Amino acid sequence: MTNLWQASCLICGQKLHLACQVLSLVTQLLVQKFVDHLPYYRQQQIFKRDNIQIDKSTINNWQIKISELLSPLYQKMIMYVKQQGYLQVDETTIKVLDRQKKGKTHLGYYWVYYAVLQKTLIFNYQKGRGEKAPKAILEGFKGYLQTDGYVVYDKYAKKEDITHVACMAHARRYFDKALANDKEKAEYVLLKIQKLYQIEKLAKENELDFDQIKELRLKEALPVFNKLGKYLYDNLNTTLPKSPIGKAISYMLARWQSLMAYMYDGALNIDNNLVENSIRPTAIGRKNYLFAGSHSGAEKAAMFYTFFGSCKINNVNPYKWLLYVLDNIHKYSADNLDKLFPANIIKSIPEFKQL
Repeated sequence: MTNLWQASCLICGQKLHLACQVLSLVTQLLVQKFVDHLPYYRQQQIFKRDNIQIDKSTINNWQIKISELLSPLYQKMIMYVKQQGYLQVDETTIKVLDRQKKGKTHLGYYWVYYAVLQKTLIFNYQKGRGEKAPKAILEGFKGYLQTDGYVVYDKYAKKEDITHVACMAHARRYFDKALANDKEKAEYVLLKIQKLYQIEKLAKENELDFDQIKELRLKEALPVFNKLGKYLYDNLNTTLPKSPIGKAISYMLARWQSLMAYMYDGALNIDNNLVENSIRPTAIGRKNYLFAGSHSGAEKAAMFYTFFGSCKINNVNPYKWLLYVLDNIHKYSADNLDKLFPANIIKSIPEFKQL
């Protein structure tokens, strides 16, 4: 672990006075919790080995104060992401302590919205997974919306100003599960899907621009889709609807136009794996600190997952970024807080790049 009581600042190299030492300590606590998934009580145990006693209430108060300070930046990121024209969306669970029911937890959700082209994501905590949960972000959204097949997204996908893009990775999983049920049909589909991914790999290896990617897809991927679609329709009525292969075929055909929609624009992805990858760190956090202490605590955690998730996407050192922001946010007006986004700050301060 970094020596928190270091003699000089990692950012500017100057001698640290007491206030800077505390700021460095708070930064390290937050990074170790939300990036390294170390609960505060474990960090307290680590400090005790060095004869450093930090009360739980002190740490909690620090986090509350930092959350209040950074709230305008978080709100700015939310506004920014909502205005983008291509979002990938997914959600994941978080248990929240229910103080009205002793010993019980409430199952809440982190809804994650990833602006792919701008490399900026936000975590938004909601108490449920129902139709109203994504309304705060998706109400008024216009553009490409890429999601899995969860029914709640259907309401937004049908809006006139939204083009729904489905996730090929989710469709593929159904056929993976169907291999034991009908190997012949499942393998045929999986090989076609593999061909589609090979085309995507070719585009990436050749560093094609968006127009070239679209051209490649129409030339190479569209014929694969046409053959696959005919095969699925030909076999739809020869499989049991409730069998694994029947469910796989029905799932894919029901989303056929949305699965093909990534060919509309070379900037789109064939799946929403990027947002899924951004969610994975919260799964590790769940295993280590099990639940959030309150709904307010879950909302604050969503803020830090937003900051550090965007740091990871942009290969920005989370410790250096947060320490700089805490020390400098007062210098930025509400209009130019976007300069502190991890995607932007790396352009002006390249030494923040994660090694």
